[in-house]
Amino acid sequence: MKKQIIIWMAGLFSGAAFAFSPFVIRDIRVEGIQRTEAGTVFSYLPVKVGDTFSEEQAAEAIKALFATGFFKDVRVEAVDNVLMIIVQERPAIAKIDFIGMKEFEKDQILAAMKEMGLAETRIFDRAILDRAEQELKRQYLTRGKYGARITTTTTPLERNRIGINFNIEEGDAAKISAIRIVGAKSFREKDLLEEFEQTTSGWLTWYTKRDQYSRQKLSADLEKLRSFYMNRGYLEFNIDSTQVSISPDKEKIYITVNITEGDRFQISSIKLAGNLILPEKEIRALVSLKPGQVFSREALNTTTKQIADKLSERGYAFANVNAAPEIDQENRQVSFTIFVDPGRRVYVRRINIAGNTLTRDEVIRREIRQMEGGWYNAEQVNLSRQRVDNLDYFVDVTVDSEPVAGTSDQVDVNLAVTEKPTGNLAIGAGFSKEEKVMLSGSISQNNIFGSGKHLTVGVNTSKLNRAIRLSYTDPYFTMDGISQGIDIYHRVFKPTSSTIDIGDYESASTGGTLRFSFPISERSTVGVGVGVDQTKISTYDQSPQRYVDFVEKNGKSNITIPLTAWWSSNTRDSAIFPTRGVYQHAALEVATPLGDLKYWKASYQYQRFFPLSKTFTLMLNGELGIGDGYGGSELPFYKNYYAGGIDSVRGYASSSLGPVDRRYHDERLGGNRRVVGNAEIFWGLPGYDRSMRMSVFVDAGQIYARGKSQKNTQNLIDESIRASAGISLSWISPIGPLKFSVAAPLNKKDGDDTEPFQFQLGATF
Repeated sequence: MKKQIIIWMAGLFSGAAFAFSPFVIRDIRVEGIQRTEAGTVFSYLPVKVGDTFSEEQAAEAIKALFATGFFKDVRVEAVDNVLMIIVQERPAIAKIDFIGMKEFEKDQILAAMKEMGLAETRIFDRAILDRAEQELKRQYLTRGKYGARITTTTTPLERNRIGINFNIEEGDAAKISAIRIVGAKSFREKDLLEEFEQTTSGWLTWYTKRDQYSRQKLSADLEKLRSFYMNRGYLEFNIDSTQVSISPDKEKIYITVNITEGDRFQISSIKLAGNLILPEKEIRALVSLKPGQVFSREALNTTTKQIADKLSERGYAFANVNAAPEIDQENRQVSFTIFVDPGRRVYVRRINIAGNTLTRDEVIRREIRQMEGGWYNAEQVNLSRQRVDNLDYFVDVTVDSEPVAGTSDQVDVNLAVTEKPTGNLAIGAGFSKEEKVMLSGSISQNNIFGSGKHLTVGVNTSKLNRAIRLSYTDPYFTMDGISQGIDIYHRVFKPTSSTIDIGDYESASTGGTLRFSFPISERSTVGVGVGVDQTKISTYDQSPQRYVDFVEKNGKSNITIPLTAWWSSNTRDSAIFPTRGVYQHAALEVATPLGDLKYWKASYQYQRFFPLSKTFTLMLNGELGIGDGYGGSELPFYKNYYAGGIDSVRGYASSSLGPVDRRYHDERLGGNRRVVGNAEIFWGLPGYDRSMRMSVFVDAGQIYARGKSQKNTQNLIDESIRASAGISLSWISPIGPLKFSVAAPLNKKDGDDTEPFQFQLGATF
């Protein structure tokens, strides 16, 4: 008996092309496959050998095989009770190319297309290709390139494969030609447009791209416009409509915003309602709005946030604080009732840490002040984030609280970090016409083996200093946070071999220090240390007279036993690029009578950051230093202070400020008093977030020689403070921290050694 059936795809809708009697399948064979394994086909078939095959099963088999997406044609035949599956495979994608694409990175676009199902080795599907083409066009529209043209071609290749080419003519991005605000009466249109991120073309827009239209940016700008009015009392301000039009050549964008300002309202009263939990007086102190003031949405939001934050410090992590207005149109006044719903008090079930591929969990957990099993405290959670960030092991630290599923009084605190290289090969350099280029370097690891311990091997190879230094710090020598550190060094100082005009002499110092620091609060520490140092001095015929007198009086080799003490406080919100907070450091060094020399040095630094806006941060920094001898001794000249250079007063050569010896080429001698001040305004660069920022600055400082210990110093003719101004760039680059500055002295005097361009380079590993 011979039976034959042929069922086409049309049979799925109109019935089988040929009717046949059911039969028992003796064997199943697959024909037409090239890449697909026969076993794969068998796994999708609803029948197997020994089953009775019917018309319904034939239709189901064809549906199942078409549903895989592997085939563009499927036929089912039967010969002598052998079921024949005859298929024609869809082509596979061999290669995807982009021709003319410059706006986007190829790898990023390929990754996005892969998520859509279009990638090399995948089965080709025309519908997915069309979707990918439309999405690529949409991406160009978001960049303002409305004239972009994309043509997609497919090329058949051997072994049933296909190549896909996206031919792209990007064109130029459309520029915003005009922005109009219609309906503004109380404020000038110019002032309102200053609130917008988007703007018309200007001399910097080629870099900032602010003249390129974006729907998302326009929405953000409209919200800024709304906030501008709402923060100035216009409670009923409304944006009626927004029109965006494009020129026929698709190169110019015109934006028109129609607004209704409404009346300006004042606050008549503020009431509190709900379950306050805390004393009303304590909550009232958090209310930023007062009766008689002009309404401000920002102040109202600040009030509700402050109340919610205060409640969260008591464990009410999900408190709801809402303000309901009551508007008096006739008197143009508004009163608010602030409803407080603290919700249930919650405690922290678990603190989860993620992202620390190198740093051990314990190193992070010992900085966390929120306790597992304790009531949730927003202040402690925020403090924990800052302490982890201040470790300076991470590029980014984020914290969020997540309710525990199935409970109403538990949360998990999730802390996520992004590791950064903590090893550092530091290179310092300066450049001037007189001194050319000078280099120095050191190697350090601030988080050795992820333990949080610091190890530095300093190998300084500059012409001025040649030193080997080993420094080790265990920040948690005890569980209470007492740290221990050991420093061992051998340093050779040869200003005679340097192009810096420091007084001629040579010193070789060998010594070590044992130090401890003790936390006295969450943000403050004190420390003490004891050391021993042996310094050998060599002078020359051209050495300054003071240097020669010191060696004649104290000898060429001296041993000192210095005691050190310090105090530091740090409330900055970030160790990398802070925007607010204060850093203070005070230090005292005293050479005890147990050694050959007796002297003391004291220093103090105060640094404060002020957020001027979301973009700009002001930094003020002041440093003072003073030292002298005691008990008939004098301050060793090699312990003098110096200033000038990229870390103190930019625009002046390193160590060039202060007294000079005019007998030999105006050599710099340093002094026992140091004054440095800096004012700097920072801002981040678009697209670099926390990794790069620029600044404009004003630096000032001077070195002075006072007292008997400086009696043979020939001072500057003009001892006035030296000042400079300029622009700086700081970048945590993939190769390490970079810092550049271009500065001009504001009051240069005769004999000053200026250095307009300076930079520091660090290579991380």
